[in-house]
Amino acid sequence: MPTIITKDGVEIFYKDWGSGQPIVFSHGWPLSSDDWDAQLMFFLAQGYRVVAPDRRGHGRSSQVADGHDMDHYADDLAAVVEHLDLRDAVHIGHSTGGGEVVRYLARHGESRVAKAVLIAAVPPLMVQTESNPGGLPKSVFDGFQESVATNRAGFFRELPEGPFYGFNRDGVEPVEGIIANWWRQGMQGGAKAHYDGIVAFSQTDFTEDLKNIQLPVLVMHGDDDQIVPYAAAGPRSAELLPNGILKTYKGFPHGMPTTHADVINADILEFLRS
Repeated sequence: MPTIITKDGVEIFYKDWGSGQPIVFSHGWPLSSDDWDAQLMFFLAQGYRVVAPDRRGHGRSSQVADGHDMDHYADDLAAVVEHLDLRDAVHIGHSTGGGEVVRYLARHGESRVAKAVLIAAVPPLMVQTESNPGGLPKSVFDGFQESVATNRAGFFRELPEGPFYGFNRDGVEPVEGIIANWWRQGMQGGAKAHYDGIVAFSQTDFTEDLKNIQLPVLVMHGDDDQIVPYAAAGPRSAELLPNGILKTYKGFPHGMPTTHADVINADILEFLRS
């Protein structure tokens, strides 16, 4: 399998298919690069080079005990980009992966990047604070951590069966294959990475990072996102970005790259060609 070893000795697995302008995909918690299947196949067919790493502790990358924070995530992404010498790349991040992309751009600069896309992404800040009253209470994320530590397999069925894909909404038919694939990806990763990753995606403040990103960024968010609530995320990120473009999807769930791949892929392609 194609892997690199980071400076702190972590083996990172990645997919690298095709040729042409590179698109780099950063996946959500607690999944892997497999969550991008619908995008990887679509953009590969459109003539792009598609690259998708598994985050440390997730998927096929090393299940290390440490480094499960946004700075390490960004540095690991930079290590893959530099190893493959990617230039004029488009970075696309979903959920936690959106935070990873934002921190990567803020920490490593924009010299190798042409554009970015944030899909249902966690920036600017998920947790509720005095300065972020629209965020979710910390108790929500404490509950996530307790579930990961005590009943990860059960918790990783409940999320995709319910709010992640909107399968708990009236009139929405659950798709067992999607649910099982989410569970498979989650259980492939390490419990410690998933436990620590909850703090990383919920408590990292990306406000200053967003303000300093100059390249064009498409912010895509569904207004029925039950994981990263719309009002405190998509619109606020677009406002903070100097060159941000907000695209809102009525009724779309958090996992919209899977449930509405045809719409999401077409809109990303239009943005890339603009």
